[in-house]
Amino acid sequence: MEKRATTTRAVVLRLDDLSLPPRRLTVQSRLPVSHLLRALPQPLLESSSFYLTADGRPLPLSAPVASLPPSGSVQLRLRALRGGGGDGGATGAESRDCYLSMYLAKKPDKADPNEARLSRFTCCALSGEPLAAPAVADRLGNLFNKEALVEALLHKRLPKALSHIRGLKDMIPIHLHPKPDADAAGEEVRFQCPVTGLDFNGKYQFLALRKCGHVLSVKALKEVKTSACLVCHKEFDEADKMPLNGTEDEVAALRLRMEEERGKVKEKKEKKVGNGLSGSKHAAAAVMAGGAEKLENGKKGEAPSSKRFKAGDHAPAYANKEVYASIFTSSKKSDFKETYSCRSLPLGRN
Repeated sequence: MEKRATTTRAVVLRLDDLSLPPRRLTVQSRLPVSHLLRALPQPLLESSSFYLTADGRPLPLSAPVASLPPSGSVQLRLRALRGGGGDGGATGAESRDCYLSMYLAKKPDKADPNEARLSRFTCCALSGEPLAAPAVADRLGNLFNKEALVEALLHKRLPKALSHIRGLKDMIPIHLHPKPDADAAGEEVRFQCPVTGLDFNGKYQFLALRKCGHVLSVKALKEVKTSACLVCHKEFDEADKMPLNGTEDEVAALRLRMEEERGKVKEKKEKKVGNGLSGSKHAAAAVMAGGAEKLENGKKGEAPSSKRFKAGDHAPAYANKEVYASIFTSSKKSDFKETYSCRSLPLGRN
């Protein structure tokens, strides 16, 4: 019996990823392409994750050698280099989506503390718009445009962080000194201290005087020790100094003072209302005492009879009581008399 002729195929196995020269092999066409790997050292294959490609396309290891393209070139590619990444090798991702999700998922940028500080001194704490006259400050030293704050109060749109602002009494009008030529130059910082010229940008501490509303730097008040405003010369106390955008300790002290002031106002109102109620209580007690006396004089179980109003008792001194009382009382039947010109009609008939 004749033996079938065995068909062979010349194959070039390229090993560029392993930095090795290509291998030229002659393999039977019916064998799978995995047979080509027998030409490589076994330890090398065990320590690496690889796959085969032909003309740039992945090639299954079970595919027959006969299915190779005419060029007969097979490329051995490594999935990951030794070291597990970070050394310029592959990351083990087999699709482009893995790379996209890795680089597109950016972490949120951290807020620049300098920008945040500048914004607190140049923008409204509620609307975020640039500060402009008329400006106000709350009792904790936050800065607002008055129009934006009033509108939020009217429509009840204040956030919870500003719940301590209950009305116009919690707003303190302030006067910011404009910086010369700041608007023309397009500068973001548009206000300064009227005494020292320091920019109102958050780098320096500023105070607002509650009685007059002028905003001065702490440096100006330290250099010129006085109890009068350096702008309008109005007298002020130490308690009238209110830090603007102060530290946590300063805000805590302002909050404590705000609660104390509200407590005093509430106590004053309660005392005033209490004095009014005490007078009404005495009047009510007198009425109750009079009612008790009437109950004692009257019969048990009967309500005291109320005194009827008599117009004659309130007649003027120069008037006749009967005539004055007739104005407020109806005529009696006995008063109707017939005459030659008028016939008296009974009451209740027309």
